[in-house]
Amino acid sequence: MDIVTHTVLGACIGEALAGKKIGKKAMLAGALVNNLPDLDIFTSLWMNQAGSLLAHRGFTHSILFAILATPLLGWLFHAITKKINFSAGEWMMLVGINLFSHLFIDAFTVYGTGWFEPFSHYRVTFNVLFVADPFYTIALLVACIILLLIRRTSVVRKKWAMAGIILSTTYLFYALYHKIKVNDVAEKSLAEAHIPFTNYMATPTPLNNFLWYIIARNDSGNNVGYYSVFDRSDKISFHFFPFNDSLLETVKNREDVKKLIRFSEGYYHAEKISDSLVFCDLRFGQTGGWDDGNAPFVFRYQLSEHADNTMVIQSGRLKASGSKSFNSMMKRIRGK
Repeated sequence: MDIVTHTVLGACIGEALAGKKIGKKAMLAGALVNNLPDLDIFTSLWMNQAGSLLAHRGFTHSILFAILATPLLGWLFHAITKKINFSAGEWMMLVGINLFSHLFIDAFTVYGTGWFEPFSHYRVTFNVLFVADPFYTIALLVACIILLLIRRTSVVRKKWAMAGIILSTTYLFYALYHKIKVNDVAEKSLAEAHIPFTNYMATPTPLNNFLWYIIARNDSGNNVGYYSVFDRSDKISFHFFPFNDSLLETVKNREDVKKLIRFSEGYYHAEKISDSLVFCDLRFGQTGGWDDGNAPFVFRYQLSEHADNTMVIQSGRLKASGSKSFNSMMKRIRGK
């Protein structure tokens, strides 16, 4: 999830667990610890784009890391705050719950989370939330603002923190309901269209949980479609994108290409754009694909030796979140 979500979630957890004893410092500690696993983004400073994709949400998002970091950070917080009446065990509980909540909520997004690193590179992903979902975050954010404004001695502080956590969790269950419904519709649509598939995934489009993006993989490529929970018909139209592995023949032994294929989990498509060979990770959607099935993919990686892929990928993200794309998405969410 995004930094705002981790910050307000951590702050609410901190207040609920320790606010009565250590005041607003509990919110600060919770927010800091809940963001700690994302320090792995700094690996991009000395890695290429392909390498940093796998490094992010790797070991620092693993169960082993949380187990090791919990006693160490708990002891450190206790050592720094000896004058506060809060034991090392209580600090460890605050740290552990925040670290594991980060790992848990990140696994609900499409990026995937390396719970089992370094023993397994398998990435856990439930594909239930977009990486930034304001509907999930809003209750936590409102609770945090109120907690910052009211006195530390107020008897209602814990109630506000718990309200934020409970409401956001309720929304998570609502999103899970959508996930189950969309999976059912996707499987029926694929069967009715006689589209063979070995695996498929359904994940929300940006900033919402109403319009979903479906990818069905088979031996030659991926079929892509969109479905809104407000659609009057349960029939999904799919567009096929072949792997085009023949285009990758000359670069398949490159380390960055191997990492990209592994990262994509098989949901990829190679294509020629102008004179450039481009690798597309289909899981992150298209720029307006709900209107145009052949729209370009957000995640594009140029396979030329000196391409600035940070710029390429960022450009795709910005285009996908532009006002024109956002307005067309809002129209598509209303159903057809």
